[in-house]
Amino acid sequence: MTDTELLTRARDWLDQDPDPTTRDELADLLGRAEAGERAAATDLADRFAAGLEFGTAGLRGALGAGPGRMNRVVVMRAAAGIAAWLGDGGRHVVIGHDARHRSADFARDSAAVITGAGHRVTLLEGPLPTPVLAYTLRERGADAGIMVTASHNPPQDNGYKVYVGGEGDDAGAQIVSPVDAEISALIDAVGPVGDLPLGEGWTVLGREAVDRYLNAVTALPLGEDRDLSVAYTPLHGVGGRVLLEAFERAGFPRPAVVAEQFEPDPDFPTVDFPNPEEPGAMDLALAMGEAEGVDLVIANDPDADRLALAVPGHGMLTGDEVGGLLAEYVLDRTEGPDRVVATSIVSSSLLGEIARDRGARYEETLTGFKWLARAGGPGERRVFAYEEALGYCVGGDEGRPVADKDGISAALMAASLAATAKRRGLTLVDLLDDQARRHGLHLSDQLSVRVSDPAVIAATMRRVRVEPPTAFGPLRVARTVDFAEGHEGLPSTDAVRFELEGTVRGRVTLRPSGTEPKLKAYIEVVSGVDGDVADVRARGSKILSELKAEIAVLVGG
Repeated sequence: MTDTELLTRARDWLDQDPDPTTRDELADLLGRAEAGERAAATDLADRFAAGLEFGTAGLRGALGAGPGRMNRVVVMRAAAGIAAWLGDGGRHVVIGHDARHRSADFARDSAAVITGAGHRVTLLEGPLPTPVLAYTLRERGADAGIMVTASHNPPQDNGYKVYVGGEGDDAGAQIVSPVDAEISALIDAVGPVGDLPLGEGWTVLGREAVDRYLNAVTALPLGEDRDLSVAYTPLHGVGGRVLLEAFERAGFPRPAVVAEQFEPDPDFPTVDFPNPEEPGAMDLALAMGEAEGVDLVIANDPDADRLALAVPGHGMLTGDEVGGLLAEYVLDRTEGPDRVVATSIVSSSLLGEIARDRGARYEETLTGFKWLARAGGPGERRVFAYEEALGYCVGGDEGRPVADKDGISAALMAASLAATAKRRGLTLVDLLDDQARRHGLHLSDQLSVRVSDPAVIAATMRRVRVEPPTAFGPLRVARTVDFAEGHEGLPSTDAVRFELEGTVRGRVTLRPSGTEPKLKAYIEVVSGVDGDVADVRARGSKILSELKAEIAVLVGG
């Protein structure tokens, strides 16, 4: 794009922008670029060289003016594309939002555009967790749902998730291909947003949405035990009050909360990165748990669709560890040969062992709950699904309230599990040891390598396919699975798995991140347990570290 073309695109964008904040921002940037300021011209080029790409995860990016940022123009165009995808007027769309900067504005703009296209909109009142939107969409039989959230991204970001509705089993799940491409093409066809008809008179759904969601999640099989002390943090997100009320309705004692992180705050002032997986994010909650001697520490991410657990004196549990414990808890409280449990290709193989032991069918999907929510076939009940990135979908004989990951219902079930263990004089760590004795010790870890040039990731993936490694540390590669070839009926994806054998079993799965310029390696070591679990864990952890170090060399980390 020439400088003249760039300046023309920026002026055209400025002419249609209805937002005084981003208009002033862009006008200032444009003026400086026209005056010859190189930094301003570079910034302008970054914003206008390409727009945010609409995909299965919707939109996500930094706030600001221009098509390469999240702003009212981008959101209104996205809403117009969704309205066109729905077809002629009369469809029903549910819209929710979190407490990030501009989330409420983006939700209202979406409601105005979609009602202006002749559809019916239900707007959830106030900032709420993503699972409340996913539940309301499913419970009301709406045709689509929109959640304005950037989940656990940094404070400067916002995002836009799109869910399908209707009557099918995947109602309430995020979109998958080819729907994303269809919507993206319709967005590209939208003209200036000033020409879009804007409607009014959408329905605002207040307290009723939260009440009905809470009724559903507290009806899950939660057992009878309630003696449990908990420390909790919503990490400045929107889950706090809903989780506390869920615990109260279910009969659990009120959790102690990290006061500094309880109120929604879009600046996330006490954490470097508002993701409970990130080092330091849970420090305040862990310190409270230790100081007060609680049984369990619980955290949600900012939109409360993920759950993190820690046991004082032991530390954080991995997503795979929590997934294995919740899977057994759910399967022990449901019956029937039609039960299905599912996890992703980068999560632990432990779930397959548990499913075989409990007489349930096990299914492996691509990464992301948009795929996990579609696991299972006709006549089957998907009673549990999880992925290692702290996402869990729990259910029972009456079905699951949410066809997506849900950090609040999962927290309730984890509390029930921990309270039942406490009555027996055990902790979740003891349950992990018991599980290892039954199914072998499954240890997992991951390595992420961030790059400045995405071409480096593509080159690395080509190299491991053309010249695959023959061993990782002390384990030899027994089999290579290339998911780009559509392994076992899965859609093609850019991932390679190396299955390992030696003194223990293991596997390494490499895949590029879907949202960041990262190459990710997911590592698992599986050891039989014949003796002290602590000794087996120490040996397995040593091998896991050796594998991680060798993978870092392989991928350039």
